[in-house]
This record gives sequence, structure tokens and C-alpha cells, in this order.
Amino acid sequence: MRARWISAAWSELPGFDADRSAELWPALLAGCARPAPSWSEVCARALLDPPDGSAAARRWLQTHLQPWRVEAPDGNVEGLATGYFEPSIDAARRPRAGFRVPLYAPPPELATRRPFYTRQQLDTLPAALASLRGQEIAWIEDPLDAMLLQVQGSGRLRITEPDGSVNLVRLAFAAHNDQPFRSLGRWLIEQGELTADSASWPAIKAWAQRNPRRLQELLWANPRVVFFREEPLPDPAVGPRGAQGVPLTPGRSIAVDPLAIPHGAVVWLDTTEPLSNTPLRRLVMAQDSGSAITGAVRADLFFGWTRQAETLAGRMKQPLRLWVLWPRGD
Repeated sequence: MRARWISAAWSELPGFDADRSAELWPALLAGCARPAPSWSEVCARALLDPPDGSAAARRWLQTHLQPWRVEAPDGNVEGLATGYFEPSIDAARRPRAGFRVPLYAPPPELATRRPFYTRQQLDTLPAALASLRGQEIAWIEDPLDAMLLQVQGSGRLRITEPDGSVNLVRLAFAAHNDQPFRSLGRWLIEQGELTADSASWPAIKAWAQRNPRRLQELLWANPRVVFFREEPLPDPAVGPRGAQGVPLTPGRSIAVDPLAIPHGAVVWLDTTEPLSNTPLRRLVMAQDSGSAITGAVRADLFFGWTRQAETLAGRMKQPLRLWVLWPRGD
């Protein structure tokens, strides 16, 4: 394990009584479709006897769960909260003017070649380019948007079909090329182009607009490539599936390091809002993971799929403390 859990009192959770705790319940019930170890009985009670209102939800949690403060193995209780969202991007089913950047399904060679080609190789080597032929799902306009989809792990496409109709679909994570993930923001910091305090996704996009001749160099700094599968999106109000295999709930689902916090656990976050630095303290469900989310006190908050979600996720880089709420007696 990458974490230590220290038994805690409910009174140690800052702001617990002020949370709109009833908002957790859709995320909790979604997680109960694939309950974590030791959660079967608690999930059964949550399904049969849901609380009425936030005060009742808090009493329910205090009855059935025990808080544990999460620390790093060295005892450090401070960590990092970031954010992510589900991008929504215009796309075309066939390449045409303004839509020249392809998004790919996993190529057949992916199963036999590990690691697979890097991003630069897939852009430059004839054999690598040939491996992607016929795997195009759709085409979009901006290569940075393609990178954004890959970093976020999923997205929504408004696809113009050959008959002129527009179809809303979801791109879900299918596989990656088994190459290491490298942060574009970190690369720009190392290049002296951005400072650690200013390295956000809006700042990365602004830098790319100012430096179009270096865009390819920027993209190649991250050798990892993500491949997708297309899924129907009959209900736009349902979030993408996280690593737990259940839909994510905006503002109430987080990605964690599963070696520190199991998927399906309830977590209390103590962090701050990215724009105002006012307290952001709430109950969330650990329902996802990601290659950049490692360590004990680490959380990536899912903000949803709106324009505001993009703004908040792009700027979320805040100090964090957290507690796991786990069934009593386990």
C-alpha cells in the first residue's frame, strides 16, 4: 500500500456538518453496482433505506462508517487535488477542411507490440502510420483537443455524419501505447516557458497559440497515446465510466491511486476552490484512477462536461487533505 490509514474522529473532518451530503447518494448508489470489498452489507442498506436529506445522510454515514485519516508512508498528511472533465468537441466522420486530426481505435498490432510506437513515431514512421490505417473513429480540428481527450480519458463528440445529420456519441478509453505519460505543463516548465504556479491547461493552450511552430515539439513531449472506443450516448446526463466500471458523478466522483484508496470507498475532501481559494470540503466517491494520480494524499475531482467544468478542471491544482470513510468493523 502507498498509504497509512489512521483512525480518526468525525469531529476531525473540517466542515463535515456543512456539506450537502444528500448529493453524495447518486454517486454512492452508482458505486454500489460494483461494491468495494467489505461494502456489500453497507450497500444493501443504502439501497433499502436511503436517507431523507443531508442531515439524515450524515447520520447514516456516521452510523455505518468509520473515518480514517490518510497519510503518506512517511506520515505526511498534505497532498494535491487536481481536476478533470469530459470534453465536448465537434467532429466529422470523414476528413475535410477544418477536420484533419484523427482519433483512433486500438490498432490490431497493439496486442503484439509492447511498448507500442511513441507519439512521435506514430506521426513520422511509415510502419507506425500504416498500423493506424483504418482505425480512425472521427476527425476533429485541433491537435491540442485530441491531446486533451487523451489526457482526460474520455469525451463527447458532436459528429457530423456523411448524410449531414449530427450525432452525439461518447469516446471511452480503450487502451494506450504502453509508453510513459509526460505532462505538457511540466515540459513547458522545464523549457522555461511557464512557471509552476501558472502551468494550467488554459496557459498551455495560450502558449501553443503564440508558438504554432513548436506545437509538434510540445505534443511529442508526451509519448503516451490513448486509443478509444465509440459508445452511444442515449442520456447526456450520464457521466463516463471510471475505472471502477460505474458512471462518474460531477462534483462527487474522484480519481485516486487504488494502491492507497480502494475504488468504491467514500472519501472526505478538504481542499480549496481553484478560482477563489475558498474551502472546498465535501463527500465524494473514489471511482476512477489515472496514470498521473499516484500517492496517498492525491485526488482528481471530476467536474462534469460543461464549459464551467472545463474552466474549473483546467485550473484545479490545490492543497489537499483527505479521509477515507470505511465500513465499521473492517
